[in-house]
Amino acid sequence: MALSRLKGGENDMERIELKVEKRTVLGKKVKRLRRQGLIPAIIYGHETEPIPVQVEERELIRVLNQAGPNRLIALRLDGRPRLALAREIQRDAITGKLLHVDFYTVVMTEKLSAEVPLVLIGESPAVERGEGVLQHGIDTVEVECLPGNLIHSIEVDLSELEKVGQAIYVKDLKVPPTVEILTEGEEMVVKVVPIVEEAEAEEEAVVPGEVEVVARRKEKEFEEEEAEGEE
Repeated sequence: MALSRLKGGENDMERIELKVEKRTVLGKKVKRLRRQGLIPAIIYGHETEPIPVQVEERELIRVLNQAGPNRLIALRLDGRPRLALAREIQRDAITGKLLHVDFYTVVMTEKLSAEVPLVLIGESPAVERGEGVLQHGIDTVEVECLPGNLIHSIEVDLSELEKVGQAIYVKDLKVPPTVEILTEGEEMVVKVVPIVEEAEAEEEAVVPGEVEVVARRKEKEFEEEEAEGEE
C-alpha cells in the first residue's frame, strides 16, 4: 500500500541554467547594484573559495521559481558551469524583494543533505464522510543522497486515511534506496482526528456565574463546620 510518490531524482535531471558575473561591489555599496536590477550573490562549497557574484534580478527570480531549494542549478561563470543549490535566499521583510542569494556548489560523487517538501494529495475518505478532520504535522523532511538522486518533493496520498485515528508518519514515506531520510521516523505528517461537536464543547464549558455560586456554597459550608467545632 503506497503512501507516497516521488518527484525528481536521477530520472528528472532537467538542466536549469543561470548566468552570473563576478562582483567587485561589496559591503553596503551593493544597494547600488539592486537599483540597477542586479542581485548580489555568493558561490561557495566544498573545496571552493567563496566567489562574490551578481545576477540579473528578473532572470534570478525565474530560475528560483523553477528550481526551488533542492533542484540543481548550472551556474555559468566565465563560460564554465558549476552545479549548485540555492541554499539561502534573503528577502526584504516588508516588500519581499530579493536581497541576496547563497549558491552552494556540489560534487556529484559526494552526498549532501537537503530539506524536501511533503505535498498532500487526494482526499481522506474519513474526512469526506464528515467523521473527522485533518491534523497536520511536519511538512518537510531532511534527506541525504548524491546530488543526482535528489528528489524535489514527496507526495503523500491522503486516500489511505480511511478511518478516524489513522495517521501517516515519516517512517511510512517511501523513497528510493539511493535516498536516506534523516528525519525521525515517528514524526507525524498528517492524522485524522475526531470532530469536536459544539454541543459537547458547550456542555464541558463552565459558566462563570456557576463557579461563583459553587464557591459561595463551599465557603458557607466551611463557616458552618467551623462554628460547630467551636461549640
